[in-house]
Amino acid sequence: MHRTHRLARLAVHRDGLQFATTDAGPATGEVVVCLHGFPQGPEAYDAVVPRLTAQGLRVLVPEQRGYCATARPPRPRDYALRELVADVLAVADAAGAERVHLLGHDWGGVVAWATAAWHPDRVASLTVLSQAHPAAFRAAVVRSSQALRSAYVGFFQLPVLPERLLLARGGAGLAGSLRRTGLPAGLAEGYARRHREPGRLSAALNWYRAPGPAARVGPVDVPVTYLHGRRDPFYSATAVARTGEHVRGPYRRIELDATHWLPELEPAAVARAVTETVLAAAEVPGRS
Repeated sequence: MHRTHRLARLAVHRDGLQFATTDAGPATGEVVVCLHGFPQGPEAYDAVVPRLTAQGLRVLVPEQRGYCATARPPRPRDYALRELVADVLAVADAAGAERVHLLGHDWGGVVAWATAAWHPDRVASLTVLSQAHPAAFRAAVVRSSQALRSAYVGFFQLPVLPERLLLARGGAGLAGSLRRTGLPAGLAEGYARRHREPGRLSAALNWYRAPGPAARVGPVDVPVTYLHGRRDPFYSATAVARTGEHVRGPYRRIELDATHWLPELEPAAVARAVTETVLAAAEVPGRS
């Protein structure tokens, strides 16, 4: 086991935006990029990062588009999936990494799936938390309870009303909804407090409001580990089970007795899965 205390800031710039990005672990280690979901922030990985750096990995955690005050364009179309993927490549470029290992949770998982599908030359492996492959998710909407589980997406796409309800009474609406899905009160209230920053919640909701159909995400060829909680209220068993159909490289699915919030509540399992996936990727011919 490696021990390192290096913690720095990585300067990441793209199209006039600047993404606050922490850079931890040995500078020569395999690079892992951690992508948070909604309504989290980089702090979602606070308990995961030291476990990964202890294994000799270099870990980058960007505050993603809309969540970061210096990377908050105003238009919903600026949050299209291809823009979010390009942001990830900008992080890799800033780190001087030809290829990175992606770790994505929730919306960050969507971005990770898309990055691996569209840019397999830049992705060494993929560990996805609580996020089915987009194609499996789309198919499950018409074949399972997935449409009901995802009803909140339509609500988030409404103008103005989501912000008013979620931020009412100092963010009590948002905090309450997070608690009901299994996030402890302290973490729920912390995320809600962060979204009281002017413009932050609207920008985060723009991930859902980006116009037009979501860009198609095809099969993934890189090694993939998919972790999901059996008590996750957001994903149907059909979406979970069919995710493997969209992975052409080495694939494993790990089910945890957990809810949706795996980075915060299952950091040891997450770190173990990432470390094992990084090692497995090194053994794939042509990807070492």
